[in-house]
Amino acid sequence: MLEYVKTILTKVSFDKMLFEKELRKSFRFLVKEELTQLKQWCYDLFSGMYLLILNKVFSKV
Repeated sequence: MLEYVKTILTKVSFDKMLFEKELRKSFRFLVKEELTQLKQWCYDLFSGMYLLILNKVFSKV
């Protein structure tokens, strides 16, 4: 499921609102270990564009 979420986030990364929506949805499908991996992956790839969104969404993890 983690790879699927990564694929979706990559495809919607052109749109700020879609990215945040899909990122929030991913929390319903992933277990804690996967969320940790997703967090690291998101910060590695998207911190330049969406740092505020990442901080806001992952502050609850």
